[in-house]
Amino acid sequence: MPVSARNAFAGTITAVTDGVVNAEVELTTAGGDRIVAIVTEGSVQALGLAVGKAAVAYVKAPWVMLLAGTRDVHFSARNQLTGTVREVHKGAVNTEVAILLPGGTTVFSVVTNEAVLELGLKPGVEATALIKASHVILSVPA
Repeated sequence: MPVSARNAFAGTITAVTDGVVNAEVELTTAGGDRIVAIVTEGSVQALGLAVGKAAVAYVKAPWVMLLAGTRDVHFSARNQLTGTVREVHKGAVNTEVAILLPGGTTVFSVVTNEAVLELGLKPGVEATALIKASHVILSVPA
C-alpha cells in the first residue's frame, strides 16, 4: 500500500510497554536500527501489536529534526539515529537530506536551506536524525 510518508522502516516488534492510555512500541529493522513509537492502547489491540510481529514504522520527512556532528547534548526525542549524510537535494526553500544508518536503512529529513548551511550538512558528514516517538505511525501486514 503506497503512503506519502518518505520514511518507512520495516522490521519486527521487539518490545511493547503497555500503559493506561498509551503504549510504547519498539520496532527493530533487519539491520538492527531501532524505532520507538507511542500509540494508543486501542491501536495496540486493533493492530494486534505484539513482540515478534512484523510491522512498518512511517515518519514524514518534515517531522525529522537534524543534529550535525557529535555533540554532548541531550534531547527528549526517543529516536536518535546517527549515521552519515548520503545525499543532499536542495530546493528553492527546503532541502531533503538522506542519512545512511549503520544498519543500512536511510532516513530522510526535509529542513530549510538555511539549516543545511548552518549545520554544514553535506555527503560524508556525520548527522543524527531526531524523531519524537509520537510522530511514528505503525502499520502491520493485512
